[in-house]
Amino acid sequence: MPRGGGTMTERVVVAGAGPVGLIVALVLARAGIPVLVLEAASAIAQAPRAIVYHPPTVEVLDRLDLLPAMAEAGLLKHTYQWRSADGEIIAGIDSSALQADDTKYPFNLHLGQHRLAEIALAALLRYDAAEVRFGHRVTGVAQTADAVRIAVRGPNGDDEIRAPWPIGADGASSGVRQALGFSFEGTTWPEWFVATDIRFDFESHGFAEANFILDPVHWAIVPKIDRSGLWRFTYGEPPDVARETLRARAPAKFRALLPGGAVVEPDAFAPYRVHTRCAPSFRANRVLLAGDAAHVVNPVGGLGLTGGILDAAALGDAMVARRRSAANDGALDHYARERRRIFLDVIAPTADENKRRLMETDPVKREQDRARLRALAADPAAARAMLLSTQRLVGTPGPV
Repeated sequence: MPRGGGTMTERVVVAGAGPVGLIVALVLARAGIPVLVLEAASAIAQAPRAIVYHPPTVEVLDRLDLLPAMAEAGLLKHTYQWRSADGEIIAGIDSSALQADDTKYPFNLHLGQHRLAEIALAALLRYDAAEVRFGHRVTGVAQTADAVRIAVRGPNGDDEIRAPWPIGADGASSGVRQALGFSFEGTTWPEWFVATDIRFDFESHGFAEANFILDPVHWAIVPKIDRSGLWRFTYGEPPDVARETLRARAPAKFRALLPGGAVVEPDAFAPYRVHTRCAPSFRANRVLLAGDAAHVVNPVGGLGLTGGILDAAALGDAMVARRRSAANDGALDHYARERRRIFLDVIAPTADENKRRLMETDPVKREQDRARLRALAADPAAARAMLLSTQRLVGTPGPV
């Protein structure tokens, strides 16, 4: 931590200009609260990551007037399939199972998270009280009674900012969380997830807009990203395969999984390990955590960034309530307690079960999974309940 008084600001300081950081900053700016966003990278990251946003998240985006631009850039998804590696359609459902009064958003939004971040950034910068600084990494935090000293490393060296409320939304390797001394307990899964963006006419081969290929070896997640013909094709590789060899192995994987044994050249290619981890608290007095800085989960089912954006909306609302009434500090406690509960009780177990089913090795359990999926598809009430289950991600409202 640099010595000296540093610069004092009344602005809320947000570490991280990913979707979560930008959404919470936008909630604050729209409420008239000045906000400064600090991002370690020089620009919004373009690597293929999350693309799926469930109805509760879509509602947040609509409330912030972001949905029209995002829907135009992306895709409103209505159909799902579970398939076998040899092309059999095990089961399929679509949003027609929902009833008219179930939700205003009977679809998922598909859009690369970098595009979501770009749209949110443009909206945020329309507010005079909002500022975003790229190339500025938060390296430390130290709290006093009425402010937090934030150590920042930027293009001109080390600096210090003092602010009343910093938010860590700086990803799974969060410098804010580490500066608090918080653990990040959980699991790192051994297999590689390889995310690729490819152009292939899946729909002419009977694929839905989102597909799960269930197989212990050749499992894959295949959602359509937008209307340009771009698809996310995420598949697995064994844990003992060296990272530097994964790109050369891609053609064999495509031959095994794409209809007709096709081989394509990916527009993007990103291997990574996945984790299920959670901080012990999402609040340390004046410092708050959201999104991957607070929790991470495997991507099967698209619950990670969906949960992160719901964090952002809930935290933004809690900070607005706190700013309007200093006596309403319970709103921040409720945010920290409720969003952590939702992660532990809903997001993590659901995502881990999705992952297990995707790559189950036990043939008896695989057949049981298939039977349950077929029963789900055959029962409109069960399909409707499954589609509405994402409402559990919202949680209970806090003090206002």
